[in-house]
Amino acid sequence: MSLYAAYAGNLDARLMSRRAPHSPLRGTGWLNGWRLTFGGEQMGWEGALATVVEDPDSQLFVALYDIAPMDEESMDRWEGVGMDIYRRMRVRVHTLEGDETAWIYVLNGYEGGLPSARYLGEIADAAESAGAPHDYVMELRKRPC
Repeated sequence: MSLYAAYAGNLDARLMSRRAPHSPLRGTGWLNGWRLTFGGEQMGWEGALATVVEDPDSQLFVALYDIAPMDEESMDRWEGVGMDIYRRMRVRVHTLEGDETAWIYVLNGYEGGLPSARYLGEIADAAESAGAPHDYVMELRKRPC
């Protein structure tokens, strides 16, 4: 098993159970020094796509999944790794039990552009369902779209 740090829509456990049915949720944590942003507007179907960038003054809430080998390929396909839309990157996740090393998907595109209202709403709903703090969810709901 490899550890995956899910953000944006992949925070939704129901969605992840369809994308990676053999991969259990381990817990949640924070990426300190990273923030959620959007980019690749020309690659998205309804606006810009979620990604992360380093930002020393920010934190990103994530859900940690133990990804089974049989689910890794389907996750990469879903995220467009083979089409060069996203790539994997190793990050350090801070949890209540200590730091964990995990991989995350990062967009192969420039930061900029706005997500659709529907997409941003799905991201906020997913964060709420994953147990993100209320103020974190409210900040997502207030973002421009």
